[in-house]
Amino acid sequence: MTSKILVIGATGRIGKFIVEGSAKSSHATFAMVREASLSDPVKAKLVESFRDLGVTILYGSLTDKESLVKAIKLVDVVISAVGRPQILDQINIIDAIKELGNVKRFLPSEFGNDVDRTVAIEPTLSDFITKAQIRRAIEAAKIPYTYVVTGCFTGFFVGCLGQCHLRLGSPPRDKVSIYDSGNVKAIVNTEEDIVAYTMKAVDDPRTLNKILYIHPPKNIVSQNDMVRLWERKIGKTLEKTYVSEEELLKNIQETQPPMDFLVGLIHTVLVKGDLTSFTIDPSSGVEASELYPEVKYTSVDEFLNQLV
Repeated sequence: MTSKILVIGATGRIGKFIVEGSAKSSHATFAMVREASLSDPVKAKLVESFRDLGVTILYGSLTDKESLVKAIKLVDVVISAVGRPQILDQINIIDAIKELGNVKRFLPSEFGNDVDRTVAIEPTLSDFITKAQIRRAIEAAKIPYTYVVTGCFTGFFVGCLGQCHLRLGSPPRDKVSIYDSGNVKAIVNTEEDIVAYTMKAVDDPRTLNKILYIHPPKNIVSQNDMVRLWERKIGKTLEKTYVSEEELLKNIQETQPPMDFLVGLIHTVLVKGDLTSFTIDPSSGVEASELYPEVKYTSVDEFLNQLV
C-alpha cells in the first residue's frame, strides 16, 4: 500500500510540483491551502487543477491547530513545502504529529542546501539556521523524518547561468557575470526530478531518518560549465565580467531585502561551494540517483536545449 500524503504549502514554488507528483504516483493526496489564497486567480486555478487530479483539498493553516490536526489525522506522510517566512511555524506541525502519533514520516520544508553543513554568511545564513532549528525539533520529538537536500532549482539557477538575482526568463545571449573563478561546482535539479526522487523515498526504509541528497552526476556543474554549454548551443561567445569575492560581498551589503538573500546565495553556492564542499556521510545520508537509477533525470545539457 502506498502512503496517504498531506502537502502543506501546496500552492508554492515546489509545493505545486509535490502535489502533482504525489497524485500521479498513485498516492492518496491531500493538499492544505488557506481559503483566503483562493482570492488569487492563479492559485484558485491551481487548486482546481489539483482537484482534477483527484487531490482532496483541505482548508487550513499552520497557525490554526484545529485544521492542522484534522488534516494530519488523515495521512501517513506529511510533506511541508512552506516558504521562508513560515519555516519556524513548522513547529506547529511537529507538535500535532507528536500529539497524534499516526504519521510514519515527516519531510520538512528543505529542498535546498544541507543546512547542517553550510558555509553561508548573512543574510542567507539566518534562513538556514531556522531550517536547522526545525531539524533539531523533529529529532527531539522523535518523529520519523527524511530531509530532502536538492541543491538549486535548475530553472531558477541554470536559466540565468547562475545570476539568480536577475530573475531572467532565459539565459543571456550577450554578456554574463562570472563569480570569482567560475570553477566552483554547484548542484541543480528540476522540480519534476526532485519530486520524482522524493516520491520514491517516502515509503523507502532506506531513507528513514536520513538525509536524501539529490546529486545526479550530470547536474554537478560549475558556472563556467553552464556558460560553455550555452555558448556551444547558441554558437556565440558571451562577454564575461568577472566579479571577485570581495565585490560580491560588498554587493550583498548594498542590496536590499529580499534580493540580498539571492546575492548571498550566489556567494554561498558559486564562491564557497556550499553544495559540494563535503562528502555524504553514509551513516546519516543517502544519494538519490544511486538509490533510484530508474529515474531518468533532466541533465543541465538537456535543460538548456529547451531554451535555445
